[in-house]
Amino acid sequence: MAMAKIYNQEKNVVGEMDLADDIFSVDVKPEILHFVVRAYRAAQRSGTVGVKNRALIRGGGRKPWKQKGTGRARAGTVRSPLWRGGAVAFGPQARDYSFKVNKKVRRLALKMALSSRFVQDDLMIVDSLELAEVKTKKFLAMRDQLGLKKVLIVIPEEYKNLSLSVRNVPGVEVKTLDALNVYDILRHPQLVIEQGAVGKLQERLQ
Repeated sequence: MAMAKIYNQEKNVVGEMDLADDIFSVDVKPEILHFVVRAYRAAQRSGTVGVKNRALIRGGGRKPWKQKGTGRARAGTVRSPLWRGGAVAFGPQARDYSFKVNKKVRRLALKMALSSRFVQDDLMIVDSLELAEVKTKKFLAMRDQLGLKKVLIVIPEEYKNLSLSVRNVPGVEVKTLDALNVYDILRHPQLVIEQGAVGKLQERLQ
């Protein structure tokens, strides 16, 4: 098993812990990471654009006038695309951009992302990340002590003081364990995980 140092908020080593090799020492395959990131970003697309075609627009069920004998061009509906107030022909429709990724592939990609950060020595485990009060200045002091810049912080549950202190700091993002994903790990060059979240993360990925 791989060994990782545990730091406190002043970056003093306060212990060590074992990390599972099948989670933090997995061979990284860029094509799998790329596939999962592409799926994540596709699922974020809203796909809300859309216009009404003849099937969606209200009205137009009655034939405006009879087919023959009026001298006018034949018409079947007042909602024709040729008429004012009519439907749009061949207009854009709302669509779902997401595509399926198997659970095993998603889990493997998450292991690869964690492994890449661990192997590159960009993963740090901190014993506690809670703050006593909502104070951005105190978080910045902790960030500077730990030598962090653009970092993803992973915590086991929501810490209100930490989340509120971080929200205006550029380059820093806080995620709870259940919201952790491959895209955010790869998007931040540094990864910090609270000690209490490591065990739960390993249980989740076993």
